Amino acid sequence: MTNLAFLIPIALFMGAAGLAAFFWAMRSGQYEDMDGAAARILIDEEDTEQ
Repeated sequence: MTNLAFLIPIALFMGAAGLAAFFWAMRSGQYEDMDGAAARILIDEEDTEQ
């Protein structure tokens, strides 16, 4: 029973930290251009330098 007294606050803190990271990513524009990021990995950098 005492383990739950430690685990529940830790779980709540980790959930809040994950939620805060998600909102930070949303505000910083991480999800704005999903198609561009998928296409940039296919572009060969040697072709663009010439």
